[in-house]
Amino acid sequence: MLKLDHFDLDFTKSQKEEGLLVSDELEFQNPKLYRPISLSGPEFKNVDKHFHHAHGTTTLGFVCDSGVFIAVDSRASMGPTVSSQTVKKVIEINENLLGTMAGGAADCQFWERYLGMECRLFELRNKEKISVAAASKILGNIVYSYKGRGLSMGTMIAGWDKTGPHLHYVDSDGTRLKGNLFSVGSGSTYAYGVLDSGYRSDLPAEEAIDLAKRSIYHATHRDAYSGGTVSVYHITEGGWKKIGGYDVYDLHYYYVETEKNGVQPSGN
Repeated sequence: MLKLDHFDLDFTKSQKEEGLLVSDELEFQNPKLYRPISLSGPEFKNVDKHFHHAHGTTTLGFVCDSGVFIAVDSRASMGPTVSSQTVKKVIEINENLLGTMAGGAADCQFWERYLGMECRLFELRNKEKISVAAASKILGNIVYSYKGRGLSMGTMIAGWDKTGPHLHYVDSDGTRLKGNLFSVGSGSTYAYGVLDSGYRSDLPAEEAIDLAKRSIYHATHRDAYSGGTVSVYHITEGGWKKIGGYDVYDLHYYYVETEKNGVQPSGN
């Protein structure tokens, strides 16, 4: 209960004379908040004001002769809780550009959709599609301006422009890197283990798709914060195409059976 001395309140003289105050103390019910509040301030003075829930994901992308390949899982977590198994972690910026999500889902979704708007405005002003490098630079500049203000983002911007296929990594500190292979998220170390053993610049499309799919699967098998379905995208000169979504439960038994039969999952 909150208790107030009525003499601290601004009652008019007529209200006092009419006997509206029946006691020297007024009582009000506490608001239904997680942290009770008293007149002297918060009662939990030594507790951090913000909750820092652990969260994770696994995303990857690589460039080879047959195009750019992007693969992601679909699990959203908040601490020990799996809040969703069906999150779409690939943002379709335009028909030639894709962005991936790792970190805070709201941060990534909002700013990558905002990037989509900026890319469309660039196209209208300049009568040509924006390059992958320029799109990633716009996003990098935006998040850098919010550095230190709580954004949590680890994204990849992938696409095909008039200079060919490109892949860029952008995070919430403003870091922007160009490369041929990236994996981002809590399961990225497991994904790298598979990627590094199977990646080649001359991979045909079929093998590249299997490598991307298998890398995400192994990450979901070892990382509790990754799971759900594996979504694979293929970007070529004509634009991006979603290859499919594969439940990790089904992939697990598929790979177990192929290994039992003496066939390596990579198809080699």
